[in-house]
Amino acid sequence: MKFGLIQERKNPPDRRVVLSPTECKNVLSNFPKAEIQVETSPIRVFSDQEYAEVDIPVVQDISQCDVLLGVKEVPIEDLIPNKKYFFFSHTIKKQPYNRKLLQAILDKNIELYDHEVITNPKGQRLVAFGRYAGIVGAYNGMRAYGLKYDLFQLPKAETLKDQQALIDELNKIKLPNFKILLTGRGRVGNGSREMLDAMGLKRVNVAEYLKEEFDEPVYCQIDASEYNKRKDGVRGNKADFFANPEEYKSNFFRFAEVTDFYIAGHFYGDGAPYLYTREDAKHPDFKIKVVADISCDIDGPVATTIRPSEVADPIYGYDPQTESEVDFKNPDAVAVMAVDNLPCELPRDASTGFGEAFSKYVIPAFFNGDEDGILERSRMTQNGKLTKRYAYLQDYVDGLE
Repeated sequence: MKFGLIQERKNPPDRRVVLSPTECKNVLSNFPKAEIQVETSPIRVFSDQEYAEVDIPVVQDISQCDVLLGVKEVPIEDLIPNKKYFFFSHTIKKQPYNRKLLQAILDKNIELYDHEVITNPKGQRLVAFGRYAGIVGAYNGMRAYGLKYDLFQLPKAETLKDQQALIDELNKIKLPNFKILLTGRGRVGNGSREMLDAMGLKRVNVAEYLKEEFDEPVYCQIDASEYNKRKDGVRGNKADFFANPEEYKSNFFRFAEVTDFYIAGHFYGDGAPYLYTREDAKHPDFKIKVVADISCDIDGPVATTIRPSEVADPIYGYDPQTESEVDFKNPDAVAVMAVDNLPCELPRDASTGFGEAFSKYVIPAFFNGDEDGILERSRMTQNGKLTKRYAYLQDYVDGLE
């Protein structure tokens, strides 16, 4: 089986890669029947030279490979017919901007595997960049806080080498006595927590956070069961919430009354209540003034997020009274950091972590007859048709919805 690491061609450029040079060597040592080639790239975070130094062939033409590994969507004109491809296709939610891409994949008889649906039998994702989104999101949020109040100036994450460099910068700043709220206990939320812990910030429980005052900066990490409650007054739990989100209403405002800086690292499911609405943000007791929205659901559960922001210009202001965008330094504005592609800013670390998971869970499936169903569950197209699991996309492909 010959694997090829393709050059990322989507704009804006993405420097990440599925397998680092070190991970390529690990794959080859564990699977003697595997071969790996790397398509030359001027932007990849690991240079052609770094692959060549560990004897991984760097080539101009990748078409001899059986399985092509990328990160972002491949431009239609660059798709090679009759190949197996892995990348984030951003089609499983029927995203209209990628309909033509999925049509082209079917027309070119490409077998598409989407990173987003590489799961175990319980449906839990096995390879993802979420931890790195959390790491960069927490850093960017701190940077936004410093800029809004002219307290400190952190360099942009993309200018720093790795997570440790981000931590080193955070440990140079002096924070006020303020309260930070972090939602989510998954990869994203725990990635952010890594950064808060690395700064030596005190972690407090919900009761302490809501009721007490502190003479130092503190944070509280909560999940869905703590910011939602059942409408009928019965005591709920996280499992019940995910099974019956429509039976719940938000219980978030009690946190908004005491929070200065909010990091949104939760997963938001269809039918779940919004954490806070535009009306909530208008309330005189709504205290949040800086939001790092890593989840970045537009016009959704975090009402102050009205658009994604970009790495080049990551912060905008939201005026709760006019519900419009303003200068984030405006005293009435909530400063919003809503970059929707945060792992791009930490490409070396993100690629290393992603590749370790990919070689642990996905590569073996090509050599063990897919005994765990990894490939079967993530295969979206085969023989010019959608696979059974993804047949729900047919009307989307046909332009009927």
